[in-house]
Amino acid sequence: MSTSAFRYIYNAASGTKVQLAVVVFLSLAFSSCIHNTQEEIRDVEDMQQMASLAVRDLHTVVTDSGFFKYEFETPELAQYDNAEEPYIDFPQGLKFKMYSEKGTLEKSRIRCNNAKYYKDKNLWELNNDVEAVTQKGEILNTEQLFWDTKEHTIQSDKFVKITTKNQVITGYGFESDEKLSKYEIKHPGGEIEVDND
Repeated sequence: MSTSAFRYIYNAASGTKVQLAVVVFLSLAFSSCIHNTQEEIRDVEDMQQMASLAVRDLHTVVTDSGFFKYEFETPELAQYDNAEEPYIDFPQGLKFKMYSEKGTLEKSRIRCNNAKYYKDKNLWELNNDVEAVTQKGEILNTEQLFWDTKEHTIQSDKFVKITTKNQVITGYGFESDEKLSKYEIKHPGGEIEVDND
């Protein structure tokens, strides 16, 4: 916009500086807009869908003071750091074991056929034939399980089956601490006594 145009707007506005400021702001805002091409938008979307790290046949052990703490195994891992919500994908599932403080006894374990870990939320999403076994030998089966490692809780809204030494408990919806020592089924379906003989 030329200087003479500014003078004209200023004079036409009867000296009202507010109107002039609005016109200047709008002209600057529109002139500074940059339109992305379809190709640039596709490039950003492609970057979000590309794995920043891919690993096959991963088997790792986490130790603390020389003792086993966790053991982790997966056939395939793909990390997506450029996604809108960064996550790690386990398309072929995983097996996860937790050990006691002394690292000798297997405390509990979890396995599933598909999983995702959302890094910013510290949240695991376990899917398809999920099985969790407690230190007591109780078994939880469900099709989906969320494990919040920050809050140390596990929960599901799907059908769950818990098998103990004496009974099988079923229902919909499940909440527990991450050790599966204190749990609640939101909508119990029933209990079946198991004859150990």
